[in-house]
Amino acid sequence: MSWEFDILYALQSIHNPVLDAVMAFITHFGDKGLFWIALSLAILIFRKDKGMGITAVAALASEALICNLIIKPLVARQRPCWIDDTVALLISSPHDYSFPSGHTSASFAVATAIFLWDKKWGTLALIWAGLIAFSRMYLFVHFPTDVLVGLVIGVLMAVISWYIVKQFYHSESDVYIKH
Repeated sequence: MSWEFDILYALQSIHNPVLDAVMAFITHFGDKGLFWIALSLAILIFRKDKGMGITAVAALASEALICNLIIKPLVARQRPCWIDDTVALLISSPHDYSFPSGHTSASFAVATAIFLWDKKWGTLALIWAGLIAFSRMYLFVHFPTDVLVGLVIGVLMAVISWYIVKQFYHSESDVYIKH
Protein backbone atom coordinates (compact mmCIF):
# COMPACT_ATOMS: atom_id res chain seq x y z
CA MET A 1 0.00 0.00 0.00
CA SER A 2 3.00 2.33 0.37
CA TRP A 3 3.28 2.83 -3.41
CA GLU A 4 -0.35 3.90 -3.44
CA PHE A 5 0.30 6.49 -0.76
CA ASP A 6 3.33 7.64 -2.77
CA ILE A 7 1.01 8.39 -5.70
CA LEU A 8 -1.55 10.12 -3.48
CA TYR A 9 1.13 12.24 -1.80
CA ALA A 10 2.56 13.16 -5.22
CA LEU A 11 -0.93 14.36 -6.21
CA GLN A 12 -1.04 16.44 -3.03
CA SER A 13 2.08 18.24 -4.23
CA ILE A 14 0.28 19.59 -7.35
CA HIS A 15 -2.57 21.19 -5.40
CA ASN A 16 -3.36 24.82 -6.11
CA PRO A 17 -6.52 26.89 -5.53
CA VAL A 18 -7.81 26.60 -9.11
CA LEU A 19 -7.23 22.86 -9.41
CA ASP A 20 -8.65 22.32 -5.93
CA ALA A 21 -11.88 24.07 -6.90
CA VAL A 22 -12.11 22.24 -10.24
CA MET A 23 -11.53 18.80 -8.70
CA ALA A 24 -14.00 19.41 -5.87
CA PHE A 25 -16.58 20.51 -8.47
CA ILE A 26 -15.95 17.54 -10.78
CA THR A 27 -16.07 14.90 -8.05
CA HIS A 28 -19.60 15.90 -7.06
CA PHE A 29 -20.86 14.66 -10.44
CA GLY A 30 -20.27 11.17 -9.06
CA ASP A 31 -22.02 11.68 -5.71
CA LYS A 32 -24.49 8.85 -5.13
CA GLY A 33 -24.43 8.29 -8.89
CA LEU A 34 -27.13 10.95 -9.26
CA PHE A 35 -25.65 12.58 -12.37
CA TRP A 36 -25.22 9.20 -14.06
CA ILE A 37 -28.68 8.04 -13.01
CA ALA A 38 -30.24 11.23 -14.39
CA LEU A 39 -28.23 10.98 -17.61
CA SER A 40 -29.17 7.31 -18.09
CA LEU A 41 -32.85 8.05 -17.54
CA ALA A 42 -32.72 11.06 -19.88
CA ILE A 43 -31.17 8.89 -22.58
CA LEU A 44 -33.78 6.22 -21.98
CA ILE A 45 -36.67 8.69 -22.12
CA PHE A 46 -35.59 11.07 -24.86
CA ARG A 47 -33.67 8.94 -27.36
CA LYS A 48 -35.80 7.27 -29.98
CA ASP A 49 -33.40 4.32 -30.06
CA LYS A 50 -33.74 2.83 -26.54
CA GLY A 51 -30.73 0.50 -26.67
CA MET A 52 -28.25 3.01 -25.24
CA GLY A 53 -30.51 3.96 -22.36
CA ILE A 54 -31.32 0.38 -21.45
CA THR A 55 -27.62 -0.49 -21.57
CA ALA A 56 -26.72 2.47 -19.35
CA VAL A 57 -29.41 1.67 -16.77
CA ALA A 58 -28.47 -2.03 -16.70
CA ALA A 59 -24.75 -1.26 -16.40
CA LEU A 60 -25.35 1.26 -13.62
CA ALA A 61 -27.64 -1.06 -11.67
CA SER A 62 -25.29 -4.03 -11.94
CA GLU A 63 -22.16 -2.08 -10.99
CA ALA A 64 -23.96 -0.55 -7.99
CA LEU A 65 -25.00 -3.98 -6.79
CA ILE A 66 -21.51 -5.42 -7.23
CA CYS A 67 -19.54 -2.46 -5.87
CA ASN A 68 -21.68 -1.03 -3.13
CA LEU A 69 -23.65 -3.99 -1.84
CA ILE A 70 -21.18 -6.84 -2.28
CA ILE A 71 -17.51 -5.82 -2.59
CA LYS A 72 -17.30 -2.70 -0.38
CA PRO A 73 -18.73 -4.38 2.77
CA LEU A 74 -16.84 -7.61 2.06
CA VAL A 75 -13.41 -5.97 1.65
CA ALA A 76 -14.07 -3.12 4.14
CA ARG A 77 -10.96 -1.19 3.07
CA GLN A 78 -10.27 2.03 4.93
CA ARG A 79 -9.97 5.20 2.91
CA PRO A 80 -6.62 6.99 2.67
CA CYS A 81 -8.11 10.00 4.47
CA TRP A 82 -9.07 7.76 7.40
CA ILE A 83 -5.58 6.29 7.63
CA ASP A 84 -3.74 9.61 7.28
CA ASP A 85 -5.99 12.28 8.70
CA THR A 86 -3.26 14.94 8.49
CA VAL A 87 -4.12 15.65 4.85
CA ALA A 88 -6.69 18.44 4.72
CA LEU A 89 -9.74 17.34 2.76
CA LEU A 90 -11.43 19.65 0.27
CA ILE A 91 -14.68 17.68 0.47
CA SER A 92 -16.49 15.91 3.29
CA SER A 93 -14.97 12.62 4.29
CA PRO A 94 -17.04 9.78 2.82
CA HIS A 95 -18.63 7.38 5.30
CA ASP A 96 -18.52 4.16 3.28
CA TYR A 97 -15.53 1.98 2.54
CA SER A 98 -12.95 2.74 -0.11
CA PHE A 99 -12.67 -0.36 -2.31
CA PRO A 100 -13.73 -0.17 -5.09
CA SER A 101 -14.49 3.42 -6.05
CA GLY A 102 -18.24 3.76 -6.59
CA HIS A 103 -17.80 7.16 -8.24
CA THR A 104 -15.45 5.59 -10.77
CA SER A 105 -17.48 2.45 -11.32
CA ALA A 106 -20.74 4.33 -11.94
CA SER A 107 -19.00 6.84 -14.18
CA PHE A 108 -17.33 4.24 -16.36
CA ALA A 109 -20.42 2.01 -16.47
CA VAL A 110 -22.55 4.74 -18.04
CA ALA A 111 -19.76 6.34 -20.08
CA THR A 112 -18.81 2.99 -21.59
CA ALA A 113 -22.47 2.17 -22.29
CA ILE A 114 -22.78 5.45 -24.18
CA PHE A 115 -19.52 4.81 -26.03
CA LEU A 116 -20.63 1.38 -27.19
CA TRP A 117 -23.64 2.95 -28.91
CA ASP A 118 -22.23 6.32 -29.94
CA LYS A 119 -18.46 6.89 -30.19
CA LYS A 120 -18.60 10.71 -30.31
CA TRP A 121 -20.76 11.24 -27.20
CA GLY A 122 -19.18 8.21 -25.57
CA THR A 123 -15.70 9.68 -25.92
CA LEU A 124 -16.84 12.84 -24.12
CA ALA A 125 -18.51 10.73 -21.42
CA LEU A 126 -15.34 8.65 -20.96
CA ILE A 127 -13.24 11.81 -20.58
CA TRP A 128 -15.68 13.06 -17.94
CA ALA A 129 -15.59 9.68 -16.19
CA GLY A 130 -11.79 9.80 -16.21
CA LEU A 131 -11.81 13.25 -14.62
CA ILE A 132 -14.17 12.05 -11.90
CA ALA A 133 -11.95 9.04 -11.25
CA PHE A 134 -8.82 11.21 -11.08
CA SER A 135 -10.58 13.63 -8.71
CA ARG A 136 -11.10 10.83 -6.18
CA MET A 137 -7.35 10.31 -5.84
CA TYR A 138 -6.56 14.03 -6.04
CA LEU A 139 -9.00 14.64 -3.18
CA PHE A 140 -7.34 11.87 -1.10
CA VAL A 141 -10.50 9.77 -0.67
CA HIS A 142 -9.50 6.76 -2.81
CA PHE A 143 -6.41 4.71 -3.46
CA PRO A 144 -5.29 4.15 -7.07
CA THR A 145 -6.34 0.48 -6.90
CA ASP A 146 -9.82 1.53 -5.70
CA VAL A 147 -10.13 3.64 -8.83
CA LEU A 148 -8.62 1.02 -11.14
CA VAL A 149 -10.93 -1.75 -9.93
CA GLY A 150 -13.93 0.62 -10.05
CA LEU A 151 -13.04 1.41 -13.67
CA VAL A 152 -12.75 -2.28 -14.57
CA ILE A 153 -16.07 -3.16 -12.93
CA GLY A 154 -17.84 -0.26 -14.63
CA VAL A 155 -16.48 -1.12 -18.07
CA LEU A 156 -17.19 -4.82 -17.58
CA MET A 157 -20.80 -4.22 -16.52
CA ALA A 158 -21.33 -1.92 -19.50
CA VAL A 159 -19.91 -4.44 -21.97
CA ILE A 160 -21.96 -7.30 -20.50
CA SER A 161 -25.11 -5.13 -20.47
CA TRP A 162 -24.45 -3.99 -24.05
CA TYR A 163 -24.00 -7.57 -25.20
CA ILE A 164 -27.28 -8.67 -23.55
CA VAL A 165 -29.22 -5.65 -24.82
CA LYS A 166 -27.85 -6.16 -28.35
CA GLN A 167 -29.11 -9.76 -28.28
CA PHE A 168 -32.65 -8.61 -27.46
CA TYR A 169 -32.43 -5.44 -29.51
CA HIS A 170 -31.91 -7.42 -32.69
CA SER A 171 -34.60 -9.93 -31.78
CA GLU A 172 -37.80 -9.45 -33.73
CA SER A 173 -39.83 -10.72 -30.80
CA ASP A 174 -38.99 -7.75 -28.58
CA VAL A 175 -40.70 -4.73 -30.11
CA TYR A 176 -40.71 -2.76 -26.83
CA ILE A 177 -37.01 -1.92 -26.94
CA LYS A 178 -37.17 -0.54 -30.46
CA HIS A 179 -40.16 1.75 -29.86
